[in-house]
Amino acid sequence: MSQILTLVAPPGGLSQPLLHRVRDALQALGATAGAPDWLAPEEAADLPFDGLAAEQAIAAATTALDGALVDAIATPAEGRRKRLLLADMDSTIVTSETLDEIAAYAGLKEPIAEITRRSMNGELDFRQALIERVGMLQGLPISALERTWEATALTAGALELVATMRANGAHCALVSGGFTFFTGRVADLVGFHAHYSNTLEIADGKLTGKVGEPILDRDAKLATLKRLAAEHGLPLEAALTVGDGANDLAMIQAAGLGVAFRAKPVVAAAARARVDHADLRALLFAQGYRAAEIIGG
Repeated sequence: MSQILTLVAPPGGLSQPLLHRVRDALQALGATAGAPDWLAPEEAADLPFDGLAAEQAIAAATTALDGALVDAIATPAEGRRKRLLLADMDSTIVTSETLDEIAAYAGLKEPIAEITRRSMNGELDFRQALIERVGMLQGLPISALERTWEATALTAGALELVATMRANGAHCALVSGGFTFFTGRVADLVGFHAHYSNTLEIADGKLTGKVGEPILDRDAKLATLKRLAAEHGLPLEAALTVGDGANDLAMIQAAGLGVAFRAKPVVAAAARARVDHADLRALLFAQGYRAAEIIGG
């Protein structure tokens, strides 16, 4: 069949009755649906189908799931395994917004986090919001960055996502509106081939309150996707992108598989694929990887 609906849940959250309920919902709309294929027991399964648009299949699945903590991602059966990965960092590969955490050491976490929230939901211009937030941190010692890094945690599945895609020949890059201080360390820790982000200007061991130019924003993320695809001789359909904020939306919409991961409302509403419940291994299951093929980080 020409399309696959992948259902993914936190471990133990996907049952045979739920699978059959979704399959019945597809068939009720006139689709031809094949037998479920388990990728990971009680966690991920494929439902091949024909006769419905991807958006219709996802909507039918969402209704059939009736609030169950299960993500539904529809992809073409052909070309599922992607050869280029571009991932956002903050609230995607790591669990936190690193700039907000830095701000805590200046006693400004709440006001800066509010600006971050509005920027990531597309309510504020990303570039201006970034300049404003960094400006508020002028004079903060770089020890705040070190302490923030010590408290930064990886999102579950990040190591497996990159290790598995690398092992299968994909080029993996971190592309962030955050800062090189963190992206370099995250890239080394997780195994990304490259990282692209912004630079905090520092003088005499303190933040100057300025960001180095050019600023990596929404347009720059999209440009990075197109450049890396061209450099590796790949069509955009061969790329997987993932992020949570409005500055990720252009690259999410341009890729063959663009995923809104636990995303802000404006991003979740506009993305063709979204993951709200499972961890980052969902991006591997969506490409047809079985549990036994996933490298454990």
